[in-house]
Amino acid sequence: MSETRVLPEPHKYAVCAPADTPIKNFYKGIYDEVFIFYHPFIKPISIGYDLFEPETYPGKNEIIEKCQMVTWNQFLTISEIESYRHLDIGLRTRIMGLKKEYANEVISKKIQDTCEKHQLIAPMEGFFPEFLMNKVLLSIKHEGHDWIWSGDEFCTERKLEYIDDLINDNEALRNQHLNLFTHNNEVLLTTHWDSHFSLLCSDKDTIKKIVKFAGLEGFFCDEKTDIYWSLRNTSFN
Repeated sequence: MSETRVLPEPHKYAVCAPADTPIKNFYKGIYDEVFIFYHPFIKPISIGYDLFEPETYPGKNEIIEKCQMVTWNQFLTISEIESYRHLDIGLRTRIMGLKKEYANEVISKKIQDTCEKHQLIAPMEGFFPEFLMNKVLLSIKHEGHDWIWSGDEFCTERKLEYIDDLINDNEALRNQHLNLFTHNNEVLLTTHWDSHFSLLCSDKDTIKKIVKFAGLEGFFCDEKTDIYWSLRNTSFN
């Protein structure tokens, strides 16, 4: 008779909050604040639109050099989608990430039509955003960190990385369910596997510095914010 092996609970300083609990409550006692930042759309400029397929998807630095970033705010304007909440729901609907009663096929089609009209690439779920990561990593380096740990979804495997290497490597940060955290757990960057945004966890002053330096678009979590914030009855737009 084989023994049942049960994984230990993951270290909270190194993984994404689960979808069924308020985010700040999950990190309570570890990180004071959490900032949700949206993954931007991509507009190819000096690179082929048709290259954005799994087999030929460009690397991080190639995207930064040869494409233009389109923020969620800019996409709302050109798509005439009403709010960030609706855009998040539409992106989730596109990947069949919502139950039927929560999905919105009308917004999903608006996203698809807008991307086709303006030759835009929608952000991919579960990956760090290529356009932002070099600036985020550089801002973490400015906070005094030369090294950062990278881990898989539950951080059962992790590797210590030199931040400059991650910035310079065109193929870095391609792994799905990646978590990045500083050596003494001052900062955590993590992305939910079925979402189009990432979490930046730290103290408020550090987060504000990183948000300003990297030009992140998003919002601070309150006590009720969870991974599916766009579905909740909230005043946030």
